[in-house]
Amino acid sequence: MTIRFFSVLFLFCAALQPTCVAAAPPNVVWIIVDDMSAHFSCYGETAIQTPNVDRLAADGVRFTNAYVTAPVCSTCRSAFITGMYQTSIGAHHHRSGRGAQKINLPDGVVTIPRLFQNAGYHTSLGGWPKTKKGRFGKSDYNFEWDASIYDSNDWINRKPGQPFFAQIQTPGAKRRGGNTESAENFQARCAEIIGAATPISKVTLPPYYPDDPVLLADWAAYLDCCRYTDRLVGEVVQRLKDEGELENTIILFMTDHGISHARGKQFLYDEGIHVPLVIAGPGVKAGQTRTDLVEHIDIGPLSLGLAGIEVPAYMQGRDVLASNYESRDAVFSARDRCDETVEHMRSVRTDRFKYIRNFLPQRPQLQPCAYKDKKSILVALRAANEAGTLNDVQKKLLFSPVRAPEELYDLQVDPHELNNLADDRKHAKTLAELRQRLDRWMEETNDHGRQAETASMYDSDMKVYVDGLRARKQGPAHLQVILNNIALMKKWAAEGK
Repeated sequence: MTIRFFSVLFLFCAALQPTCVAAAPPNVVWIIVDDMSAHFSCYGETAIQTPNVDRLAADGVRFTNAYVTAPVCSTCRSAFITGMYQTSIGAHHHRSGRGAQKINLPDGVVTIPRLFQNAGYHTSLGGWPKTKKGRFGKSDYNFEWDASIYDSNDWINRKPGQPFFAQIQTPGAKRRGGNTESAENFQARCAEIIGAATPISKVTLPPYYPDDPVLLADWAAYLDCCRYTDRLVGEVVQRLKDEGELENTIILFMTDHGISHARGKQFLYDEGIHVPLVIAGPGVKAGQTRTDLVEHIDIGPLSLGLAGIEVPAYMQGRDVLASNYESRDAVFSARDRCDETVEHMRSVRTDRFKYIRNFLPQRPQLQPCAYKDKKSILVALRAANEAGTLNDVQKKLLFSPVRAPEELYDLQVDPHELNNLADDRKHAKTLAELRQRLDRWMEETNDHGRQAETASMYDSDMKVYVDGLRARKQGPAHLQVILNNIALMKKWAAEGK
């Protein structure tokens, strides 16, 4: 449905006044947050209050079982901006296609912003707080894309009366930084803006993490990131209200993956793939809670559907708000190379069970990864492991030198995914069913990860990665860690690990 259609509808209704009134096409605003799980009070978090996200949920629909198809920024974003699995479009390696060798979308695949543009919408990619004039917000797509899919970085530049599709990117939990000092500085700033910082006494860590002071302080700062993000949501809503656009705007709130932690970001446990998803606005009934399984690649099709724009048949995401939608009985996720660290994992999750396949089981649970290893929380965990202060469960789940080829968890009784049931005969039937289900999904969706990344593509991306760090004057010690990791990845690959 295009703007031309709405114009014809308006003229038709004008001729029939007062029997009908043409509805203006709705605006669509996506608020996409970095590195944050569903730690909002409307999702049951009790340590903090998040009134703006809560209000948005009360005004629309809150999904309690929304999952990303990739637990890291660029692969997740490459997927949701196309409505396709990142594994199907060859964008499954984090920060790939950035060097001399490029990645192009399959023929016929069109990005969501371009589809909105084709329907007459103004499209923007901005940040909040607002990005500098002319500067786009975070994109992070792994494929080659034309910047013209975005008209600007703010909807204020649209033509009079033109509907808009706006993406607002916010750093989310990245605001706490990667070390204890940056977390403390953020909390001090947060206390000035939105009240007292969250105390450590309110923090309850998952059982696979020790009650280490560094981890507790980091999690408290993370919760304040959630509070700060909630404040930004309120500011976006207020701006729409001030501009008279709120009543005709669909607002979608989502994060790009779970918390950046040892078992969260980059991993297929629920800490890494379970995200909040809240939608409110015209066409969305208020006060709903949806418990069915949805994937983050659904946000494109559902947004197009709410705007009256035809959803392309090739899209693997689904319009989960359509009247004829049939709910899923499983969701799928994939993790591949992240920066220099080569990895290959796939998962299928039903409402009760999670099955994970580790294609590189001879590698340690926490492979070397310079991005994560420099964080204070990982430094503290490795120190605790060396000191022997982790309990048996923590040591096994975090620092096992090898992985089980398959993992199976009964999430109904084991929501923290502590007890691998893959070798339990009582669950052999479930294991076989989910194993086959994953095989079928990889085949049917043309999972590009079935073939290893070529050495030339890896080298191409590593060159631009290392050169970029040098240009930003990263210290020689950090660069050497990355170079050592690259060499280790190649050594392990040569050994068949």
